Amino acid sequence: MTSSGTNPDGAAGSAAWELLLPAATAPARARGRSLRDALREAVRSGRLVPGTRLPSSRDLAADLGVSRGLITEAYEQLTAEGYLRSGRGAGTWVGGAARAARTRARDLAPRSAGARADFVPGTPDLSLFPRAAWAAAHRSVLAGLPHHDLGYPDPRGLPRLRTALAGLLARRRGAVADPERLVIVSGVAQGAALLGSVLRSRGMRAVGVEDPGSPRHSALYAAAGVSTVPLPLDEDGVVLAALRRSGVRAVVTTPAHQFPTGIACSARRRAELLDWARSVDGYLFEDDYDGDFRYDRAPVGALQGLDPERVVYAGSISKSLAPGLRLGWLLVPDSLADEIVARKLTMDLGHPTLDQALFAHFVERGDYDRQLRRCQRAYRERRDALVTALAEHFPGARLSGIAAGLHLIAELPGRYGPEERFLARVAAAGVAVRALAAYRHAGPGGVAAHDGGEGSVAEGGGPGGGVRLVLGYAHLPPARIRAGVRLMAEAAGG
Repeated sequence: MTSSGTNPDGAAGSAAWELLLPAATAPARARGRSLRDALREAVRSGRLVPGTRLPSSRDLAADLGVSRGLITEAYEQLTAEGYLRSGRGAGTWVGGAARAARTRARDLAPRSAGARADFVPGTPDLSLFPRAAWAAAHRSVLAGLPHHDLGYPDPRGLPRLRTALAGLLARRRGAVADPERLVIVSGVAQGAALLGSVLRSRGMRAVGVEDPGSPRHSALYAAAGVSTVPLPLDEDGVVLAALRRSGVRAVVTTPAHQFPTGIACSARRRAELLDWARSVDGYLFEDDYDGDFRYDRAPVGALQGLDPERVVYAGSISKSLAPGLRLGWLLVPDSLADEIVARKLTMDLGHPTLDQALFAHFVERGDYDRQLRRCQRAYRERRDALVTALAEHFPGARLSGIAAGLHLIAELPGRYGPEERFLARVAAAGVAVRALAAYRHAGPGGVAAHDGGEGSVAEGGGPGGGVRLVLGYAHLPPARIRAGVRLMAEAAGG
């Protein structure tokens, strides 16, 4: 190396030369970027440690056979980033930021790590995401998006998307969908947080939640300073007597397909819930998380369509497209609209405009309807595969809940109990699964919040010490469903 004879730090120069040589042979147009990337990675990985002196730009350029300008530019860029330091007449050194740069960010996304079979509910099949159609929509929208739409948006959402969504929700879910009352949010979770904040400002310190139900509801309302009161279910929905005794004036409910029991709120109970809301000047928060997916008949219409002034309706694309897109919506009563929009503005100044325009385009062109039909076919097939596999490997198993959504409830015969032993055995075999009891809301001391009462569907474990499981299937192809159920049966014995 030419610099090693004149540079007192020839060893460091040689090391830099060896690390950068592959980048120096990159195509001319990419050579500068490749050199910067290679040098940055050498510092990050620790191959060039803090305090290492690098060769002069002239010497290193000669060794690599590139222009001195490329080396100077690489040194200047990495000095600006903190990886290198330099001083007039003092040369260029690896900076102290290198040590911290070696730390990698952890991935805390919820996954069933290492599971041989994963039946945990709540996740759609992300391989069904329409990448080609989404990419085409992205190009089309970006090319035609007015410049002013890249500014701060209407906190309710782009008018184009709210108009498209209003038509979709009226057509598919029977909602009374005024685009002026639609608010675009970062998923149902943000919608719940917004509502919780508004209710608290109105003096409501507690809301009712279905028990069993989604554990996230309690956490979301707690973050807004609102406590939750667990309410038992019967075969029609929330038990009205318990609701009246609770003293709450707002209830979170999943009437189209209750999570996790899978029941559909009956027409009579829907009317009773609305009568209750009117009588206490209260509200129902309708989480329509998978209402589009019904496999034996047309989906049940939204509760909101029966009384838009007493129901806050929430939906999202988390089950139909992907939860990582973080896009949902609220249909809000007129009496709450201004306060919810004001809090949305304070929270984040509005949802990303490009994402909104892209989804509006997707809805307008019929691509979203096509995606829903595609998912409907796939998920029906997978539910059928799970039902068949359970009948084969767990004779006597009883299924409950309507034929809808992304999960079902399976009650296994008593010989597979007790439930704790069953869960331990299948977990040891690498099967990720949840019991219905895992979705019970706990009271003080971690015990069940209530005993359910006569006819309650909230009890853990089946008759005779059996096992009640919540089995998600949408994210699994039929072959993996069959293999997973077989593995679970082998682990459980009989």
